[in-house]
Amino acid sequence: MTRRLFFSFFLCITVALAFVALLGLDGWLVKMLVVLGCGVFVAVLASRLPQRDLANFETAAAAIGTSPVVVPTPRFSDFEGLAQAISHSSNHVEQMLTNAAESRRELEAMIDSMQDAVVAVDVAGRIQWTNQRMQKLIPGTPFSSSVRIGHALVQTIRDPEVLECVRLALEQRVVSERRSTSLLPGRIFEVAASPMPGGGAVAVLHDITRIEQMERTQREFVANVSHELRTPLTSITGYVETLLDHEDSLSPQAREFLSTIHKNATRMNRLTEDLLVMARVESSEQELHPAAVRADMLVRDAVQAMSGMVQDEEAVLRIGEATDCEVYADQDAVVQVLSNLIENAIKYGKPRPEEPSRVLVSVKAEIEGVEFRVQDFGQGIASEHQSRIFERFYRVDKARSRESGGTGLGLAIARHVVETQGGTIRVESELGTGSTFIFTLPRASSGAI
Repeated sequence: MTRRLFFSFFLCITVALAFVALLGLDGWLVKMLVVLGCGVFVAVLASRLPQRDLANFETAAAAIGTSPVVVPTPRFSDFEGLAQAISHSSNHVEQMLTNAAESRRELEAMIDSMQDAVVAVDVAGRIQWTNQRMQKLIPGTPFSSSVRIGHALVQTIRDPEVLECVRLALEQRVVSERRSTSLLPGRIFEVAASPMPGGGAVAVLHDITRIEQMERTQREFVANVSHELRTPLTSITGYVETLLDHEDSLSPQAREFLSTIHKNATRMNRLTEDLLVMARVESSEQELHPAAVRADMLVRDAVQAMSGMVQDEEAVLRIGEATDCEVYADQDAVVQVLSNLIENAIKYGKPRPEEPSRVLVSVKAEIEGVEFRVQDFGQGIASEHQSRIFERFYRVDKARSRESGGTGLGLAIARHVVETQGGTIRVESELGTGSTFIFTLPRASSGAI
């Protein structure tokens, strides 16, 4: 089009000069005015001609993404490339919008098929969308759901745990988890709220009522069976001990058989005791009475409680670094945890079978709390076992654990007791250098409420 306008302008100037020559006009000013007038005429005409095509392009560009775009054939061939580009862009945008709408429908179908209730809110806490499970969860009228788009979440859900989860996700931009027992009568939910990248948050409510009921039934069953086993096991142990201690006429073979019975009955008795403790701890029946207590006193009490086992096993038990900093915890529960860890260290902390176990217990104050350590110098624990060492009935060496009388519940009980009191527990170990069990409890100044 530029070449065409230049040619038209040149032709107009030529015609104007010819026109001036034919008329025989005198004076350079008159000739200049005539030529200038012809140039202005051509410029106005050239600016008017493309306006129709430009108007069509503007209309087509404005319609991209809202409706199918049909670009008319331009009058100037120079605009054909632009027309094709607009048409191609329109088709591409339309295809992208179609794909996005299809993806949204698939996502909505997936969310609606979930068994968990899902609700999303904007930065102001207004409901943006929900799935069908959420709409059925909160009862409404026969003709409408109580979960309404655009309404504040606090007007729909009055449960404080759910609202607190969403508040933390909105304000602090962190993933928050809570346990809700008051959202619906007789129902228990795990609530998890996560911030969304574009603002707002999404909350997922997982119904764990049946899981809780099954776990409670399992705990009650284990507790009942363990309780029923205590009486016959106690009788078996008592009668076997009586025979071994007072019956001189026993043959060596009979005495060996009775010793085996006594050993296994004692192990079963310990197992039932640990099962009962585990059931009480997990069901929260074991009441804890946290109070401010000095950390070094807890260590000394645990070491003193294990003095009998230390003498029987001919082990070496020492107290290392100690602090008089106070922790906020149940004294008996912490001594039980320390005693359990010391007992394991004595049993499994021998560098060699013929060498005695060496155990070092220490406690020191840290920024996050008070850290207790029980270290042995035995064979250590392989890395593949360390992540599962606190599971119930998990054993690194089953044959060795069975030989030493272990039940596989001690570390699980220790973890539950520590975590119940707001602490953490872990293990650090390398093969050939020993293991160190570490648990941290809150300080009395920060733990007391």
